[in-house]
Amino acid sequence: MNRRELLRTTMLSAGLAAAGSLGGLAAWAEEPAAKPLDSEKKGKKPEAAKKKILLIGGNPDHPPGTHLYMKECELLAKCLRQTPGVETAVSNGWPKDAKMLEGLAAIALYSNPGAEHLFAPDHAEKAEALLKSGVGLAALHWGTGIGNSKNEKLVEKYIDCLGGAFGGWSRYVFSRSRIVQLEPKHPICRGWTDFDLKDEWYLNMRLKPEVKSLAQVRYENQDQVVMWTYERKDADGGRSFANTLGHYHENFGMEPIRKSMLNGILWTARLDIPAKGAPCEITAEDMKL
Repeated sequence: MNRRELLRTTMLSAGLAAAGSLGGLAAWAEEPAAKPLDSEKKGKKPEAAKKKILLIGGNPDHPPGTHLYMKECELLAKCLRQTPGVETAVSNGWPKDAKMLEGLAAIALYSNPGAEHLFAPDHAEKAEALLKSGVGLAALHWGTGIGNSKNEKLVEKYIDCLGGAFGGWSRYVFSRSRIVQLEPKHPICRGWTDFDLKDEWYLNMRLKPEVKSLAQVRYENQDQVVMWTYERKDADGGRSFANTLGHYHENFGMEPIRKSMLNGILWTARLDIPAKGAPCEITAEDMKL
């Protein structure tokens, strides 16, 4: 092979090698990228776990049209589900099914004396553990009560977790009065303002100094607190809310009543409350007895 042929062969080999390298680079460049996970797709976020709220009622123990514990718990549960990210469970008394207590964000009591429902001997330890872990607590009307006021341990325990209570040191009256907000900027006071109401007022509530009073009525020239919040110590940020309104079933047909209760329950579950308050749409059928 002469010099000219050798040179031509060398150049041809080099060209083939370069072409092979470029082909490899092109193949690498054209290889499709790994597909993103569904949760990584633009505009789609992983679905957050729902906040579970347990409402505890009980059997009727008052004249018709009053203290309808299970009826009102179901009504409030329907309204709570109108807030995105909330699921509810309703129980007649403390749940017998332990699964109902799993993953709770808050417990709401609309029942006869709440202290006895919450701290009955057969489940007091479980209830204390839930509250200690930060589960919210809301008590409505007689749910703020302590039946056996002579049981000093029960009194202390319930007031320590709710911030206050209705008991043997209190009294009750039926009259019409104006509900006056004391903390209009508090999230629980969103979406409703002062209003007139005929109800059963619990007077002379025993309250801890740390509670924040949200609303009051005036009776016999004295102001009486009917709504408050309390942030529990040593409870992982646990929140408590009390609203003593709600004697008459017909009062649950009033939006300010429902909204103040729902806002408070959602607040204990550490949920954001809309500027207009919690949604609380009901129908005439919901109010039928």
